[in-house]
Amino acid sequence: MLAKKPLTDRTIAALKPALPGKRRLVWDAIIPGLGVRVTDRGVRTFVLVKRYPGSRHPAIRSLGVVGAITLAQARDTAREWLDQIRKGVDPQARETERREQTFEAIASGYLTRKAKDHRSRGQTEATLARLVYPIFGTRPIDAITRSDVVRMLDQIEDDNGPMMANRTLGIIGRVFDWHSTRTDAFRSPIVKGMKRGEEQSRSRTLTDDELRAVWTAATAYGHPYGPMLRFILLTASRRNEALYATRAEIVGAEWTIPAERYKTKIDHVIPMSKAALAIVEGLPEVGFLFTSNGKQAIGGHSRHKAAIDEASGVEGWTIHDLRRTARSLMSRAGVPTDHAERCLGHVIGGVRGVYDRHEFRDEKRQGFEALAGLVERIVNPQPNVVAIRGQS
Repeated sequence: MLAKKPLTDRTIAALKPALPGKRRLVWDAIIPGLGVRVTDRGVRTFVLVKRYPGSRHPAIRSLGVVGAITLAQARDTAREWLDQIRKGVDPQARETERREQTFEAIASGYLTRKAKDHRSRGQTEATLARLVYPIFGTRPIDAITRSDVVRMLDQIEDDNGPMMANRTLGIIGRVFDWHSTRTDAFRSPIVKGMKRGEEQSRSRTLTDDELRAVWTAATAYGHPYGPMLRFILLTASRRNEALYATRAEIVGAEWTIPAERYKTKIDHVIPMSKAALAIVEGLPEVGFLFTSNGKQAIGGHSRHKAAIDEASGVEGWTIHDLRRTARSLMSRAGVPTDHAERCLGHVIGGVRGVYDRHEFRDEKRQGFEALAGLVERIVNPQPNVVAIRGQS
């Protein structure tokens, strides 16, 4: 066994793999029993070796893999465990109980038991993973206060708008209410009056002048937000569908939004127009299509959207209005109603929707090309063509 020295990030990073079939421990001189276990494959794990309550012999228990937790976090956890051991409490049992009472654990139970057949379960899971778990995921649910919820909603409203804040409030409210029915003391921190305005059904489409101004501003704004706005219009997609689009979803000139990311829970194939494909080909070849760092989808939507509004002079519109505008433009371009609806991924009802399994790839491709052609004529009007002002 090596002499004990205070561990440092540098010494841990420099540890070499153990001999084949072996493991070795490198001890920390600061926290008794704390060490780093190294496997023959080079995996490094913080461990605490102590005699735990109820055990006659010392045992090795993992605190976390190096990289997933830091050295400082490992030392803090080791101190907490040692304090609990002195009190006769098994810290791992306490940690298991704590994890079972985190917001994410309770929400997982809600989704499995209460919402397993809900039509919107996929969207609920996506919203929790994207907006709630990073803030509340590891927090004990009974430690989440009303002010905590308010701060989270403020952040969501700033980044994603009041509608998303309200939808998120509804989701966590249902989780809190479900948990209240299963425990004796828990009370939901949510009260009346926390909504961020009332949601209303929208019918807004951009006029030709507005569309031209937004398109010009988006083109000048540059990567990645500007191209994303133009891509959303040309593919009639929803914001999050484009936001989380990856290179792997695009084969040739077709973008397939997988069922787990699509509202209808059915794969949606978009045969991209030449204009939409040109946008894709002009993006960096990394995982996400629209990303600032190559690793994560872009954030700060309110800031980007405000900049587009200011540059274009167009206000009172949302990203989803681009999808509605695209549908309206398809009708103007003469795309048959059924084909336009299929371009948007809408499910055709009635007998046709049940028995007609034709994928309409060619018809959708024609529809998207017709949309792109009309958009081109609007944003780049020819000198000898009089644009129809205000028409949408």
